[in-house]
Amino acid sequence: MLFLQKHEPKEIFMAWIPMIPEEEAEGELKEWYDKLRDPWGGVDDIMRIHSISLPTMKGHFELYRSAMTGSPDLSRKEREMIAIVVSSINQCHY
Repeated sequence: MLFLQKHEPKEIFMAWIPMIPEEEAEGELKEWYDKLRDPWGGVDDIMRIHSISLPTMKGHFELYRSAMTGSPDLSRKEREMIAIVVSSINQCHY
């Protein structure tokens, strides 16, 4: 199947977006960091990247929550298995 073919990028580019560190967060951003903190104590970069735009952080969270809890047709376990496969195909660590 075409979508399962391994692809190797010729060059790796990384965007640089300023993020507000957790220890510098105040007000509503601090509240969101507290809400998003992982059990092991930190907020994932994929969410911290939105720290300069709280509406995008909220939107990302709602999209994730909807994808993981939206339809009753799939169990949480099935959704997480799909997420793992998609992340693996995309070579994504999240």
